[in-house]
Amino acid sequence: MYNKINPENINLSTELPVQEPERQYYFIARCQKWAEGFEEKNCRRPRACVVNMGCQMNARDSEKLAGILESAGYILTEGEEEADFVIYNTCTVRDNANQKVYGRLGHLNSLKKRNPSLKVALCGCMMQEPSALEKIRKSYSFVDLIFGTHNIYKFGELLYGMLEAEGMVVDIWQDTDQIVENLPVERKYPFKSGINIMFGCNNFCSYCIVPYVRGRERSRKPEDILSEIKALVAEGVIEVMLLGQNVNSYGKNLENPISFAQLLGEIEKIEGLQRIRFMTSHPKDLSDGLIQVMKESKKICRHLHLPLQSGSTRILSAMNRRYTKEQYLALVEKIRREIPDIAITTDIIVGFPGEQPEDVDETIDVVRKAKYDNAFTFIYSKRTGTPAAAMENQTPEETVKEGFGRLLKVVQETAREQISRLEGQTLEALVEEVNQQDGSLLTGRLSNNTIVHFQGDQSLIGQIVPVCLKECHGFYYLGEIARE
Repeated sequence: MYNKINPENINLSTELPVQEPERQYYFIARCQKWAEGFEEKNCRRPRACVVNMGCQMNARDSEKLAGILESAGYILTEGEEEADFVIYNTCTVRDNANQKVYGRLGHLNSLKKRNPSLKVALCGCMMQEPSALEKIRKSYSFVDLIFGTHNIYKFGELLYGMLEAEGMVVDIWQDTDQIVENLPVERKYPFKSGINIMFGCNNFCSYCIVPYVRGRERSRKPEDILSEIKALVAEGVIEVMLLGQNVNSYGKNLENPISFAQLLGEIEKIEGLQRIRFMTSHPKDLSDGLIQVMKESKKICRHLHLPLQSGSTRILSAMNRRYTKEQYLALVEKIRREIPDIAITTDIIVGFPGEQPEDVDETIDVVRKAKYDNAFTFIYSKRTGTPAAAMENQTPEETVKEGFGRLLKVVQETAREQISRLEGQTLEALVEEVNQQDGSLLTGRLSNNTIVHFQGDQSLIGQIVPVCLKECHGFYYLGEIARE
């Protein structure tokens, strides 16, 4: 569906197109010509390695980068060592994500010394951070191309510019209101796909750098989303993951506003689509309408990711989360009452400025009452440019570690208890892959997002099959295919 314009059929002697995506296909065709010259010289096509270092939004962006590279004549490879072009799609939510990039750039520098023709590119959220950009320019001058989150659709044009340039090419935008459709995409799985329904964030939680690097909220038109999903289903996709920083805000800035619940209702009608997932939902604006749509749906998966971040109302206020502990628990109670078989997962931060042991106690209390199936726990990471980074009452490291340890213990206990309640049941699992640790097993995912491993033929990959959950092993199950 994405190659509506075939780069091989583009007349490069014509004037450079102004409109998108025609302009990008013009540059992709230019890159194809370069790749043909590379093949003539080296008796092989150029190889490219795309490394995703961030969230599921980044993963979807990486699929777009891979699709453009393939259309431009590159062969995709898993290893950096064998690549002629390496691109890191970076994250900057936590400082350790930045440190990981710097570490891997050191490795790429050694590769480039052995192979001077190796090209290196950086894109994604970290590149939108001025201090990180400046450090890369000064300390990692061997990088050939740098761009950010707002102009990823220009990758074909930037790639060609890099191939023609002698020095570092940098193209960072501070913001954009542009959404460009119908560019190439190379999906990781043929049977499931992420779908961007919106970009950016308007929430400005005091600890979070995302609104500064991803920009303000921009929703895609519902007709474009529906068209994309229908085309994916025609290609064999049976499960989609709708992606946005806060999907509950979807549609509010459109010329003809539509709610996220209404969008889900339309997606539900698509024949051939069997599963619908989405993330992330902000607790402050999860509507009764959304709960009702989920309750009545035959396709929306029984899993809701509902970030808590802290169980202390005092800390939640400092975080600018715009709900209290009591409001969050009331929402969880309502969701569980309406959808009893729902699995709820969450994100929690420990060590936010000013956090005391009693605040961690409040968070632990929410974990016990909410009964999460899983919780992703993080130690607070100071991000330059956010309000929290300027707060004077940073929590001492020893206090943070102690609180984190206490919380993690309770998270693991409650999650095991929640997941183990399924033991002995037979539930449907989408078979995703051969188990990476044991090649005799397949790995599937239940509607509630729980992983199950079981014996079966590889021909089952991409199908939904009934699996009897035999043994609970903490956060996953061992099972066997149910026989009629």
